[in-house]
Amino acid sequence: MISGDVGEDAGKIWRYLDQHGQSSFSAILKGAKLKQRAADRAIGWLTREGKLEFGRDKNAELISLLR
Repeated sequence: MISGDVGEDAGKIWRYLDQHGQSSFSAILKGAKLKQRAADRAIGWLTREGKLEFGRDKNAELISLLR
């Protein structure tokens, strides 16, 4: 079931950000050990739930948990 996988992947991203703080998309991919498509879906899920915020640092978009 896709939604179960998305929920699990969202959990991986949430835990990664909780431990590491604000991170780039590429760092999240590597740290959470997800493929891009899975990470895109999970980030969309977390964004829809109001759990993420986005910022920029020079050339990189940064993602962090909304506290």
